[in-house]
Amino acid sequence: MTAKTRKTALIIGAGPAGLTAAYELLLRSDVKPIVLEKSTYMGGISRTVEYKGNRIDIGGHRFFSKSDRVMNWWLEHMPLADSNHAGAEITYQNQRRPLPIDAPADPPRKNAAHPRGSEDRVMLLRERKSRIYFLRRFFDYPIQLSASLLRNLGIVRVVRIGTSYVWNAMFPPKRIDNLEQFYISRFGRELYRTFFQSYTEKVWGVPCDRISAEWGAQRVKGLSVSATLMHMVKKLFTSKKDIRQKDTETSLIEQFMYPKLGPGQMWELVAEKVKAMGGEILTEHQVQSLETDGNRVLSVVSRDALGDRHVFAADYFFSTMPVKELTRALQAEVPENVLEVSDGLQYRDFVTVGLLVNKLAVRDTPKNASDATDSGKPAPLIKDNWIYIQEPEVTAGRLQIFNNWSPYMVRDPNTVWIGVEYFCYDTDPFWKMSDEDTIALAKRELDHIGILEQADVLDGTVLRMPKTYPAYFGAYERFEEVREYLDAFDNLFLVGRNGMHKYNNQDHSMLTAMTAVDNIIEGRLDKSNIWAVNTEMEYHEEKAPIQEPEQEERAA
Repeated sequence: MTAKTRKTALIIGAGPAGLTAAYELLLRSDVKPIVLEKSTYMGGISRTVEYKGNRIDIGGHRFFSKSDRVMNWWLEHMPLADSNHAGAEITYQNQRRPLPIDAPADPPRKNAAHPRGSEDRVMLLRERKSRIYFLRRFFDYPIQLSASLLRNLGIVRVVRIGTSYVWNAMFPPKRIDNLEQFYISRFGRELYRTFFQSYTEKVWGVPCDRISAEWGAQRVKGLSVSATLMHMVKKLFTSKKDIRQKDTETSLIEQFMYPKLGPGQMWELVAEKVKAMGGEILTEHQVQSLETDGNRVLSVVSRDALGDRHVFAADYFFSTMPVKELTRALQAEVPENVLEVSDGLQYRDFVTVGLLVNKLAVRDTPKNASDATDSGKPAPLIKDNWIYIQEPEVTAGRLQIFNNWSPYMVRDPNTVWIGVEYFCYDTDPFWKMSDEDTIALAKRELDHIGILEQADVLDGTVLRMPKTYPAYFGAYERFEEVREYLDAFDNLFLVGRNGMHKYNNQDHSMLTAMTAVDNIIEGRLDKSNIWAVNTEMEYHEEKAPIQEPEQEERAA
């Protein structure tokens, strides 16, 4: 096919979905991708931000998926650093298989290129540990029935939680219309109030009874008290760990893969490959409009950093931009009801405060006397990746300890590099606070609840990420009207988190892009299989021996 007749795809956004689509098109078709990115970086929220040699992972990205296709794809680009796993066997789908360190992703590749990377381009295998911080104490997440739980909560509260759960099991709710009802149906009212309500309302800024139950069904999925108990029992009789953890509820996973230098390393590498294979990635291009004719998109108009106007005609169009922005950018007679719903879609924005500290004030209970702090040794760093801050008197929602994601995220191993996470709207006073005031707030709050002492903070920085979380309230209950209208454009594919206004994890976003490319190759116009990604309790591939395109953790 000549350059004149070669088809092109215009992709809006260089996040996981956009870059996956570009790479898949180059590998599996003769379609040339052109990616327009409004920023200067790759990966969207999955990027790694460097500050004075320390790296920040915005929101935390565990590289774990129950999808073979995604796991193979990641390992194709960045193999595991630990060669001990090279010959390991894994068991899932009732079959034993070798861990595909160098296996190509499905389906078979057409134009595969495997440039050799440096020794830094590897995945680390990391242990997962997340806990809830409440009453100035740590609680395992998911909640474990243990002596420490009884000690930390007290027998009276534990009895109330147990009684509430049993009552709910005997008399389950007849309707589950909102997130509060969803949580209560899974955990009972007392457990919901103790460990879920405050944190969830920090994330979304509205009461749980105003959030759609669909969010819980998508994010919490199979997690429940019974699932947690079953997981605990299985651990007693299981000695061999399966990196895929195919039969484990996502919130119960115990290990995950992680790029040595953070998630952005993966997407910077993929972007390099896209360009090396003939694709284009243009940064600092803000999309202004999409020109249409009937049920087809003809071109995208953008402006670059200098304000110059560019027109990109293409055969196919992928959008990862927020749905409300896309709808307003369409040069078409958009029905009033569609505009009304689209304009009413809401998003939750995200702020990370990076703090470099000498040490944390919190520590784990020593297992033996030699580990005690009075032995003259410094207290070891706690092992958590994430800490969920359930304390209602502070606005901080979650804490990351980047040392525990990868030791290479921290310039000086004798320091602790943490990310204090806040959820807000870009109209809130908090969003508009100066960096100095925001850092001061994070220091005060963590000092107040005993996480650290302000005097131990060495440095800090602030990162603001707009439209991080598409909201499942407001006009969302009528989102189907927007979806039906946009899906009617034959050559327009909505993919990714904001592109679909769907709280997708990184792997889900990738799967939507892969499925859209499948459809182009197969000539399929129906897009229901794209929307089916991450809507069911299990993956499609768990239901059939043939892999089909078609999941993390607590909210955010």
